[in-house]
Amino acid sequence: MQYFVNAHHGPAQDGTRLRPFATISQAAAVARPGDEVVVMPGVYREWVDPPLGGADEEHRIVYRSFLPFGAVVTASEELRGWQAQGNGVYRAEVDNALFPGRNPYTETIHGDWYYAEEGFSRHLGEIYMDGESLYEASSLEALTAPEPSLYSAEKAKSLNRWFTCQENGRTAIYVFLCGRDPNAEAMELSVRSACFFPTRTGRNYITVSGFRFQNAATQWAPPTAFQEGMLGPNWAKGWIVENCELRESKCCGISLGKYRQHGSENKWTERFLKDGTQTQRETVLQALREGWTKENIGSHLVRGCEIHHCGQAGIVGHMGCAFSRIEGCHVHHINDKKELAGAEIAGIKLHAPLDVTVSGCHIHHCTRGLWLDWQAQGTRVTQNAFHHNEPPAGTELRNSLDFGEDLFVEVSHGPTLIDHNLFLSAVSARVSTQGFAFCHNLFAGAFTYVGDGVRNTADRRGESVRYTPYHVPHQTDVAGFMTILSGDGRFYGNVFVRQDRSPEMEKVYTSFTGKKLPPCGTSPWDGWPDEKTYFSAFNRETAAHGRDTGLYYGPLPMAYGGNVYCNGALPAGGDRDAFICPDKVSLQVLGGDGRWVLSCDYGRFLPKGLGKPVDTALLGLAFEPEQPFENPDGSPLALTKDYLEQPEETGLPGPFAAPLQGAWILQEKTD
Repeated sequence: MQYFVNAHHGPAQDGTRLRPFATISQAAAVARPGDEVVVMPGVYREWVDPPLGGADEEHRIVYRSFLPFGAVVTASEELRGWQAQGNGVYRAEVDNALFPGRNPYTETIHGDWYYAEEGFSRHLGEIYMDGESLYEASSLEALTAPEPSLYSAEKAKSLNRWFTCQENGRTAIYVFLCGRDPNAEAMELSVRSACFFPTRTGRNYITVSGFRFQNAATQWAPPTAFQEGMLGPNWAKGWIVENCELRESKCCGISLGKYRQHGSENKWTERFLKDGTQTQRETVLQALREGWTKENIGSHLVRGCEIHHCGQAGIVGHMGCAFSRIEGCHVHHINDKKELAGAEIAGIKLHAPLDVTVSGCHIHHCTRGLWLDWQAQGTRVTQNAFHHNEPPAGTELRNSLDFGEDLFVEVSHGPTLIDHNLFLSAVSARVSTQGFAFCHNLFAGAFTYVGDGVRNTADRRGESVRYTPYHVPHQTDVAGFMTILSGDGRFYGNVFVRQDRSPEMEKVYTSFTGKKLPPCGTSPWDGWPDEKTYFSAFNRETAAHGRDTGLYYGPLPMAYGGNVYCNGALPAGGDRDAFICPDKVSLQVLGGDGRWVLSCDYGRFLPKGLGKPVDTALLGLAFEPEQPFENPDGSPLALTKDYLEQPEETGLPGPFAAPLQGAWILQEKTD
């Protein structure tokens, strides 16, 4: 059955092409497995809460915009009736009955790992002018303050501000727009928590295709609480979200993540009695008791989506993201306003991404690009381009998490495979983990936090190592817990091209860490053992005293092969067959306004015969879970395609099977 929706057709009728429904929610109320809802161009001011899902892959419920991005689902309403208050300030008010469920102008951002560092916590709501959110002021007096935000990447825009308070039982909104009159602008306010999100779990096999979603008043989404999103399955299986644009969610765009766990919501900051990492472990085990299995949860596909200008994350997920694929997405300008701060901010932020593949994405201008946090087991990151995931010059940083990087892999036992990617920011990866393989990547930046960031405290007082679960391969069942020892890493066929870094960046990194920003290359792993040295230390005699000597708690071994180091990039001592390029290599990322180009000539300097095929046999087992680097179905893996989907036949180092010379388009906006 096919149902039609048209916001411009008049009163709702029966959903046929000639008598379409007026809202998507009306069609959702009658759609059954196998049905398709076709939505005509228009603006739909509603929260679509699908009461049913599909039956299986072949009998989905499909929601499709008739024209790509023609159907706009927004969580905001128009805001009119502004009255001048003097000094450039205008005031409007709305009835609190406008807000379904909760008032985002009385409820503030809160949750585990959220840091309200500027003296006040922002509200869930936003005020928009011409489609862009304004900055929230902490008081009516601060509304007209002449100083721009110290943290924002767009300081001039940060002078456009709003303030809210309750007056006479209504929500009052004040704005200061640097001389502009809001009555002459398109002004809106967010009123709903989501655009397309079921309130009940288990609504499986839904496809959402071709929509634009915007302006949701979402709450902070840590791994230890219900993870809200402007769009998401809410603890279900088998969703497809394709070719959509999502913009201006207060916190998160797409949530593939955690359901609401009774008795466990934000336990760390609500009760203060247990450390956050302990409550994190509890949420995983509670989910297992309550039905977190491959048969019930995850296996989603997010492809071809553009996600931008969200405050916390473009895509977020804890456990509910397992067994999913994120393909060909363009994620950019996440947390660029810097109004939110905390440990859950990234273009894509995933906890427990078991057997998740992130491929073909373009991620840039985010506080950090991709963050794989806890249990990145069977996870693969391949054929992605990362750049400008770093603090812009002239912005102040509040903590070390503001520093930013392309990739952050944290407290995971692996196996985590990272291959054929372009890491082009000043910091390529933060590696507080083990059980990883970097193969055929191009690195322009440094590796940071190698061997660090695996404890809850910076010194030995009250030390708490971060015991992390690992799983039965390709299942959710927990096989064990262990702290992170670091190492158990592999570098095969990578190209490192050191770039100049600003003195300001070097200084800021040192001020936060007490250490120098490492150079580009694998030198942070100097001193880690090789496999022969490490495993030869274990025998019956040494094992008997292993706990006393620390034998079981030292760094795990590292392996290298076929890597190329350019412009002074430094290899680890263990990378004995490294090729040090004697020539100057050029590398630049150029562009803007939707078009980004990589210009690089390292290909003409590469020696022949340096690389070797990379496959399951070469990569071996991740130490702790004793799991091979293999495909999600358990079959052997071989790296047969390069960044451009060309056959990887030559084993040439770097992400390109043929020597890259000249320029390559990373992204070109077509609409």
